[in-house]
Amino acid sequence: MLREVAMIIRSIEELRALYPPAKPRALQKQLSRLDHHCRRFIALSPFVVLASGDGTHQDASPRGGAPGFVKVLDDTTLLIPDSPGNNRLDSLSNIIVSGRLGLLFLIPGVDESLRINGAAEVSVDEELLAQVEGERRTPRVVIRVTLEEAYLHCAKALMRSRLWADDSRRERSVLPSMGEMLHDQTDGCGEPESQAAMLARYQDEL
Repeated sequence: MLREVAMIIRSIEELRALYPPAKPRALQKQLSRLDHHCRRFIALSPFVVLASGDGTHQDASPRGGAPGFVKVLDDTTLLIPDSPGNNRLDSLSNIIVSGRLGLLFLIPGVDESLRINGAAEVSVDEELLAQVEGERRTPRVVIRVTLEEAYLHCAKALMRSRLWADDSRRERSVLPSMGEMLHDQTDGCGEPESQAAMLARYQDEL
């Protein structure tokens, strides 16, 4: 146990001693406003991960929609619709408590990603909701993000994972159905929902 404690890094100075300094370009690429490259990336992205916390709990939540479902109002303001989900409201609750949010945008087939950090708030403003209204419904709330940092992240992580490679794809059958996994995890009774039935239900709720 003493050895394990001794092996834990306790300071930024200890951490920095293990790595060379960041290259100037890695620092200089951080922007305080969206440029045309960032705007284009967001317009093409159908998927973003929301990273949030309330000081005690942390959460990373996936959000998806048609490319460009996250709207750019101006160089420092983004709107994210809150589409129907599981109603746990983890991310929204964290935003209300902390007023902070981190975003990671992905584009299928592109190994680079876009990271955005900033202040955030949950709004029911009708004008903002109208700007993120989908074909099927208007969200109950919209997340407004005021950008403080934006930077394009290099391709190394997605290259290592080969995330978009055809031979990296797995058949859904490598895992039990979602219904079976949830049935086991919740000590459920009765027959678990089949994958086909669950997907059909999801389709109605999108």
